[in-house]
Amino acid sequence: MKRRLFVWGVAGLLLLLLSVVVSLSLGSAHIPVAQVWGVLLKQIPYIGSSVPVTWPESSEQIIMKVRLPRIVLGILIGAALSVAGAGFQGVLRNPLADPYTLGVASGASVGAAFLISFGLHYALFGMWSIPIVAFATGLATLWVVFRLAGVQGRFRTETVILSGVVVSSFLSAIVSFMVALNSDKIVNEILFWLMGSLALRGWPYTTVILPYLLIGAVVLIAFARSLNLFALGERHAAHLGVRVERTKWIVLLVSTVLTSAAVSVCGVIGFVGLITPHLVRLMVGPDYRLLIPLSLLFGGIYVLWADTLARMVLSPTEIPLGVVTAFLGAPFFAYLLSRQKKLLKG
Repeated sequence: MKRRLFVWGVAGLLLLLLSVVVSLSLGSAHIPVAQVWGVLLKQIPYIGSSVPVTWPESSEQIIMKVRLPRIVLGILIGAALSVAGAGFQGVLRNPLADPYTLGVASGASVGAAFLISFGLHYALFGMWSIPIVAFATGLATLWVVFRLAGVQGRFRTETVILSGVVVSSFLSAIVSFMVALNSDKIVNEILFWLMGSLALRGWPYTTVILPYLLIGAVVLIAFARSLNLFALGERHAAHLGVRVERTKWIVLLVSTVLTSAAVSVCGVIGFVGLITPHLVRLMVGPDYRLLIPLSLLFGGIYVLWADTLARMVLSPTEIPLGVVTAFLGAPFFAYLLSRQKKLLKG
């Protein structure tokens, strides 16, 4: 297992590095890959001083202040959503589960839409107003779902999913109501946030999600063995020493917090937590000791390239990132659904 993790991990890191360099060179202002390498090497202590400057100052400004912050944030968002998706699929034992199963995205959307509707984008916490309020309303949604699904501190996974669908539908109706009451300008702002985007997101936004990603990934990796045993059923897992209810609470809570943190920064970006764990599962199998850490890597790569497509397809016009991931994810979801139906019939 360790050897496979090392091999796939190294391959993923090399692919990630190559993807970053290529993505940095692409855009309305094309920058040669050789210049990108030079600018990046120039930033490394001790090595940078020996790198000759053969590029214009404008290229370095575009790379370091415009594209690189966006790319790094996209990688973190993709990693967070993907590892959260792996956690949901493991604990709910449902391959069609994704980070929005519990309605967290809808809860965060209500907070963001409320601020935008009343012109409070910067009134409460400056540039952090929407991320903080969206994060808080996302966690509040989690609390409501757990209250609906729980009976004496215990809950069934089917009940959690049903509660999430009900709460998500209700909150989506609230967002639609706010959209209907506002002017065209406000409606456009709300819809742009709901469609998800990494535009105009600088380095400070990475500090919002990075702590949650680091802590959440460590926790989920620690529960990887328990998630493997969950595949046998909760009763068998309990006989093998897994504290079932405690594990479900922790994994669901951590996965939801990761989702809420990602949504609060960049809006709703769907299907990432559904697609990436499945692709990794096809490569390395169902072992969560491999699946969770590799979902971090390949989730980042997936969102990086999805955002690159969002920037490039209709350049200089930019497509919302959530639209690109939906275009890619919806057919994949249909494929998974059809495969599940065939397995059930068989």
